[in-house]
Amino acid sequence: MEFIQTIEQFAWIGWLVLILVFLVIEMLTLDFTFLMLSIGGIAGLGSDLIGAPVWLQVIIAAVVAAVLVLLLRPPLLRRLRRGEDPTPTNVAALVGLSGRVLSTVTPHGGQVKLANGDTWTARPDRGAELEPGTVIRVSRIDGATAYVRPQEEEPTA
Repeated sequence: MEFIQTIEQFAWIGWLVLILVFLVIEMLTLDFTFLMLSIGGIAGLGSDLIGAPVWLQVIIAAVVAAVLVLLLRPPLLRRLRRGEDPTPTNVAALVGLSGRVLSTVTPHGGQVKLANGDTWTARPDRGAELEPGTVIRVSRIDGATAYVRPQEEEPTA
C-alpha cells in the first residue's frame, strides 16, 4: 500500500518526463502525433495536480490525446501541407512519360530515350519485344529499369 501512495505522490514527475519525451520525439518526427500525446500528458498532469487518482489521470490523458489525434491532427496536417507542390518529382515524374526505343527492348533488357532526354535500361511491360524507333510510354519504374509499353496512336480529327 505504501508503494502505491508513493506512486500517487510522485506521479507528477512521471507526467513531466512523459511530456518531455513526447515533445522531443515530436521535434524529430514533425507529424503532430506526439504533440497530441504530450497535450494528453498535460491533461494527465493537470488532473494529478487537482488530486485525481492515478487511474483517472491515465484515462483523462488517454481520452484527451485520442480526441486530439482524431479531431485536431488531420486539419493541422492539411493546413501544413497546403502549400506543397503537387507536381510529381524524381521517379514518380517519369511514369507516363513518352520516349523512343534506342535498342530492341526484350524481357531481358534494352534501352529507351525518354522525352526528358534521359536514357534508361528498359523492359517491355507486357512481354512483347519493341523495335528501335518505336514510340513508347513508361508504365512503371523498378530500380534502374523502366517498364515501357507502345504508345497508343492518338486519333486524328
